[in-house]
Amino acid sequence: MTLKGFKSFASSTTLRLEPGITCVVGPNGSGKSNVVDALTWVMGEQGAKSLRGGKMEDVIFAGTSGRAPLGRAEVALTIDNTDGALPIDYTEVTISRILFRNGQSEYQINGEATRLLDIQELLSDSGIG
Repeated sequence: MTLKGFKSFASSTTLRLEPGITCVVGPNGSGKSNVVDALTWVMGEQGAKSLRGGKMEDVIFAGTSGRAPLGRAEVALTIDNTDGALPIDYTEVTISRILFRNGQSEYQINGEATRLLDIQELLSDSGIG
């Protein structure tokens, strides 16, 4: 999973969630909850409160004293589909979501623009989303 501009992850950050990983650990304030929020968000979560925010724009990096706020949040989740768990003819599937400060959203499957509904349908029978 790659996060950029999502909550506390201002810079592009890639996390490898390998089989067998069942927890995310780290000190207070290190972004553990934001990792879980990013996973939920890229799979289609629409409720800002479910993501611990007041409005959806709150997922976009808001800036710090040393770093300006960003104009968008991006999360890309790449799933190994060699077992065919997802009903799509690819052995690797990347689901991406981008939110701009103006409220506009983009969703992609393997780089192709798609609808939220398509992502939800892709994940619905897989046990993933």
